[in-house]
Amino acid sequence: MGLFRKRLPLTKYLEITPPEPAAERSGIMIATMIKNEANYVAEWLRYHHAVGIRHFVLYDDGSTDGTREVIAETLPPKYVTIVPWRGRMIDAESKATVNSQAIAFTHAIYNFGYDYKRIAFIDTDEFLVPKNGKTVEEAIAGLDEFPNISLPWHMFGTSGHKTPPEGGVLMNYTRRARDPMSRKKNASNFKCIVDPCEVVEVSIHQFKTRKHGEFSANDVGHLASRNGRKGAGFYSAQNLQLNHYYTRSEAELEAKLSRGAASTASHQRYRNRVMSAVKNIEADTVEDRAVIDLIQREGIDLGIEPQSVRLRVVRQGA
Repeated sequence: MGLFRKRLPLTKYLEITPPEPAAERSGIMIATMIKNEANYVAEWLRYHHAVGIRHFVLYDDGSTDGTREVIAETLPPKYVTIVPWRGRMIDAESKATVNSQAIAFTHAIYNFGYDYKRIAFIDTDEFLVPKNGKTVEEAIAGLDEFPNISLPWHMFGTSGHKTPPEGGVLMNYTRRARDPMSRKKNASNFKCIVDPCEVVEVSIHQFKTRKHGEFSANDVGHLASRNGRKGAGFYSAQNLQLNHYYTRSEAELEAKLSRGAASTASHQRYRNRVMSAVKNIEADTVEDRAVIDLIQREGIDLGIEPQSVRLRVVRQGA
């Protein structure tokens, strides 16, 4: 029956009891999983540190390309915690694969969340762009009553780059999909910024909180259910925008496809999913310079040396 075995489900929703908040908790932390991000993590860290992120908790899924060394050279240890996070888990009874990213997020909430007012769960190809104020905290200052904020992806494609351009990601990629709320398959999604001391259910793109259950707010305080977020009326990027640099250059897109999915998805299934998203991004694009305007207005130094942004070809295990 091996050839016809039903594909096992992925357990990705975890119920938790929220931690008790520390008396002096403050600021925003980012928690994410990383693997072989040596080419990108420095720009991502410097930028988010400049827009007020207080701490970074990085779950390292077995990087072999010098990612840890780059991190150590980028920010002092007081700003970054690296947690080794290798391996995959299967539920013994159901045989369902347990989402290791959801478990990492739960670990972040329990072990770090009590010290922070918010945790942003975003990846290293995603950037938070304050549009009202210089910092992320200033951009969401009026949303204290909402423990769960959902930000729609603004999906950036190749911007015509065949190979990685000199100068990093943020200053070079300016073309994104016109409609962040597209209903086309694989063309849109959300990431969340939550009050960790209110979270009762953890996932990757959605959370539940004690106060509002499955409801989350956009960046101007409009509440919607998980499915309600997908409606055009929920869209806003007035105060805070989430840029997702989905492909970077054509060469980097091909490298992404060659690596395959971090999950248990088959290589062909993963390729089909990525390419459908790319097709939808590139079908109708607009120029978006919001992050460039912020960098120039606030004088943010990304510290990028030309030679550090060239694509590296690293063998697994090297």
